[in-house]
Amino acid sequence: MDLYKYSGAGNDFIAADGRGAADLGDLRSADRISALCSRTEGVHAPDGRVGADGLLIVTDPAPGCDFCMEYYNADGSGGMMCGNGGRCIVAFADFLGIPRSGDTYLFEAADGLHAGTVLSKDGNMYGIRLKMVDASDRRELLGGTFLNTGTRHFVKMVDDVKAVDVETEGKSFRWNEAFAPQGANANFVSRDQDGTFSVRTFEKGVEAETLACGTGITACAIALYGAGVAPNETEADGRVIYRLHALGGDLSVDFKPAEPAVDVYLTGPAELVGHLNSL
Repeated sequence: MDLYKYSGAGNDFIAADGRGAADLGDLRSADRISALCSRTEGVHAPDGRVGADGLLIVTDPAPGCDFCMEYYNADGSGGMMCGNGGRCIVAFADFLGIPRSGDTYLFEAADGLHAGTVLSKDGNMYGIRLKMVDASDRRELLGGTFLNTGTRHFVKMVDDVKAVDVETEGKSFRWNEAFAPQGANANFVSRDQDGTFSVRTFEKGVEAETLACGTGITACAIALYGAGVAPNETEADGRVIYRLHALGGDLSVDFKPAEPAVDVYLTGPAELVGHLNSL
């Protein structure tokens, strides 16, 4: 079985081709996923990093799609969307030569239908604009905002995200009884001097801070708008654009304001780090 390593703004993933009669063995088991993704004993990638934040599997298409996406967290849990993983799986589909319409792939994920457009390609580095699901279930609580952007997120605005103890505060919100029993990812966001925004995220399923979280970045942008924080740009049709920095890279989110947001897109990098050999 051939595995590959991808990175989406520092959020890194193991990727596998599960189409057709591909034999993935026990790859979907929680024990196998946890072992491969372990940051101490997992797979060693060409970039020197050990393990990964999750597992991506390309599977056969549903009607009207080019392929389907399976995503698993580092602990083996699944059933949710991953925005950075979504961009990476679009890059992986291009690498695999999966046919597409123009520059855009249509694919089904756990939260529904997505469209990923290849904006640029330079060697192993892609720029990809990913259509997300409409945001839902926005609630103000615990001094912040809860909402679902394909995955459950809590967003807290702070004065300086660099000063936040994300491991401690993030874990506290992640396990807060207000989000039981599923829990929620915890995001912290602050405005930079240049008017853009910085985000740090504690991810459930990884149970640690990650270098980026696509659905979390998306949730932050929508929560900022809901709190009355001006976007970086507003287009003539009312679409708003937020530019955000994760620890692993820069991304942008654009959407049409609604309750809380529709026609949502996440734009950022996706990189093929390398082949992990046959495992």
